[in-house]
Amino acid sequence: MAIPNEIPAHARIVVRVSEGVDPVDHRMKYRDYVGHVTSWDGHTLEMVRDAAANGSRPAQRVTIDADTIITLKPVPERNFTRP
Repeated sequence: MAIPNEIPAHARIVVRVSEGVDPVDHRMKYRDYVGHVTSWDGHTLEMVRDAAANGSRPAQRVTIDADTIITLKPVPERNFTRP
């Protein structure tokens, strides 16, 4: 996949990265990160990963190497409806 030269700060995106081949089942493993971009220099993506919707994981700062990115795309903001 061709990675864009520019990704605007504060854009909400989903990024799929390769985690390599699992030694047990010998299949490729992937991880998805959804959050807001803080910076992108063409080699390293820094973002704030959204907290889990069910509260099981707080927001996290993550740094992703461009060589591991499989795909990325913009996603809309979450809807927050209060009960």
